[in-house]
Amino acid sequence: MQPPHPAAVNRRTSRLPRGARRLQLLRAAQDVFVAHGFHAAAMDDIAVRAGVSKPVLYQHFPGKRELYLALLEEHVTELAHRVGEAMGRTADNRARVDAAVGAYFDFIDADGEAFRLVFESDLRNDDDVRAIVDRGTRVCVEAIAGVIAADTGLDTERAHLLASGLTGLSETAARWWLPQKGTVTRDEAVSLMSALAWRGISGFPRVDGDQPGS
Repeated sequence: MQPPHPAAVNRRTSRLPRGARRLQLLRAAQDVFVAHGFHAAAMDDIAVRAGVSKPVLYQHFPGKRELYLALLEEHVTELAHRVGEAMGRTADNRARVDAAVGAYFDFIDADGEAFRLVFESDLRNDDDVRAIVDRGTRVCVEAIAGVIAADTGLDTERAHLLASGLTGLSETAARWWLPQKGTVTRDEAVSLMSALAWRGISGFPRVDGDQPGS
């Protein structure tokens, strides 16, 4: 069992608004799930990490699975938001590719390693877990595919295929890069991978007759 989080003793006696308490429990659960995986984690561990009693934990989440699903939903939504924001940040397509790749790198490099719950879950065979992750992936792909289709005139299926390739490249590269980031900076890694992706995507001319990437 993990030792209590710093200041856990003080938090045991404090009263927090329901929303703040829920957030506290989610952060504690993230620490435990990332460290041990779903199957090896225990509600006891999460309660200790949060500095609360088990009854308090069960007031907010009826069980470990429900807690895991809530946490997964939060981080899948966060990734989808990052990608959607990257697509809407600029009308320059070269910059869009860079931003899309960067969104995955930033998500995977964020504090707490929440990406492991999304991409490396030991509960991926659970129907609800798979549905949440698949929905998040679909939202990311659709955000990118919409831009590709609008600019190139490609049909929905082909635009989604290209977008899926870009998201897959970004995720895989970012996960490989994470333990190497002491030798390759984030900006250099994103620049290299977006350059690779751009060489392919820019080969599809815009339907308005402009030069690729304009």
